[in-house]
Amino acid sequence: MSKRDLENPSVALETTAELPSGANSIRERSMSPLDLLKINVNDHTEKKNGLTYLSWAWAWAEALKADPKATFKVEMFDGTPLMPVGGSFMVWITVTMFDKPMTCMLPVLDYRNKPISTPNSFDVNTSIMRCLVKAIAMHGLGLYIYAGEDTPPDEVRTEEPEKKIVKIETPTAIAEVEVDTANMQLFADSMIQFVGICENEDALKSYWKANHPQLETLKAFDKTLYTTVLARFTEAKANFIKD
Repeated sequence: MSKRDLENPSVALETTAELPSGANSIRERSMSPLDLLKINVNDHTEKKNGLTYLSWAWAWAEALKADPKATFKVEMFDGTPLMPVGGSFMVWITVTMFDKPMTCMLPVLDYRNKPISTPNSFDVNTSIMRCLVKAIAMHGLGLYIYAGEDTPPDEVRTEEPEKKIVKIETPTAIAEVEVDTANMQLFADSMIQFVGICENEDALKSYWKANHPQLETLKAFDKTLYTTVLARFTEAKANFIKD
């Protein structure tokens, strides 16, 4: 897989690391999400318009070091990597590490961090690679960036991430799901952030519906946090109706 392939979402919809024969058995599971949480990524970031960006190439290299079997996938919607949301677009990336897939979404933004209604190929590619970094962060690497921290939290150096088993009720059964505080907070923050760039009521409804399974998990994990997200969406909906 060449660098050109990785930068072209139409070619590299999914990539898998391959090492020389025998290398996987030696390096497999050499690290864990806890190890990724401990890594200080500050030397590999840059700031643009008040936001901090982590180098996707460096982040992916670290992901492969942690788990040689790591893969990422650009989610497709009717043959395109763009999910239309109220006149703008989102990209979705799934990164699988340690045999666990984690999916993140990101709006296609311009240089002012505003949604683009007619993105070109460069805009889409940029958003895909930034979303890749965010999805890797869901596994631990650079996660503190999205929490507004300047350095990794001290507690992750000695303590396991807080985890909790929650029960999700489905039409046929009650499923038990293991979640952790950092991931749920990151998801809630992403939902609230989207409200700030949403352009109409239809976009709100579409985004809420698309994230329904994760919202149900959030509700079971922390009802107060879920209520905060719900209240933000309800407030935004009321404002759209008023306008």
